Amino acid sequence: MGVVLTDEAHQVGAKQRAEAVLRAEGLRKSFRSGSQEITPLDGIDLSIDFGEMIAVVGPSGAGKSTLLHLLAALDTPTNGTVYFAGNSLRSFSESELAEYRNRAVGFVWQRHHLLPDFTAAENVAMPLLVRGTSFGSALRTAADWLGEVGLALRAEQRAGELSGGEQQRVALARALVNGPGLLLADEPTGDLDERNAEAIFELMQRLHRSHRLTSVIATHNLQLARRADRVLALEHGKLASGGEVLPGSSPSMVRQGSSSKSPGERG
Repeated sequence: MGVVLTDEAHQVGAKQRAEAVLRAEGLRKSFRSGSQEITPLDGIDLSIDFGEMIAVVGPSGAGKSTLLHLLAALDTPTNGTVYFAGNSLRSFSESELAEYRNRAVGFVWQRHHLLPDFTAAENVAMPLLVRGTSFGSALRTAADWLGEVGLALRAEQRAGELSGGEQQRVALARALVNGPGLLLADEPTGDLDERNAEAIFELMQRLHRSHRLTSVIATHNLQLARRADRVLALEHGKLASGGEVLPGSSPSMVRQGSSSKSPGERG
């Protein structure tokens, strides 16, 4: 198929081909637990434009993590389709899906999942090494990204010796080291205190702007979520009442109808 997964393709899908960067149609995920069918995501239709920062809010079990995993091709939907730059992920070969996950998507988890006995630079370099980049080149690029997240002087420190806020900065650098166009983050501030949560979110906003990212962030923190371009509310696996929370509003104050915004609403 030869799908191009570079940042150029990320922009082409949104601009030249008039397609959303990410689009989900009828997205559903279910599984069986004994005799019971569990459906964490039930019929999601979603369109995300180039350069948007989207926050996804909702209680635990609402389907936020499941949605991000499907958008990142970390899991496959039971029904429905995810489109990247106009291409259905269902049409991707296994090697193309692996490249999509490695090059097009940067993923940040609530828990950093760093290798504690490896240095910060070695952890950040891992996605490059998976691609076959030489060790020396990977470490140099990793050092540059650690500088971007404010940890230039901690590159040789073991990950297990860093603070929680520093570890999440390393995880963010690792997610972006391959230069993806998409940043997906699942509760990236969930394990942090208020001060570090604020600092990480501000860093993500800065990187979103400076690297022209398209970002989807699942969070319980409504105060941080309201800084996004759009806030989508998930309840029981569905987008709630039209799905979009107005920035600065409570989750119950959702916009009905189209999710498109006027220029004045983008801030």
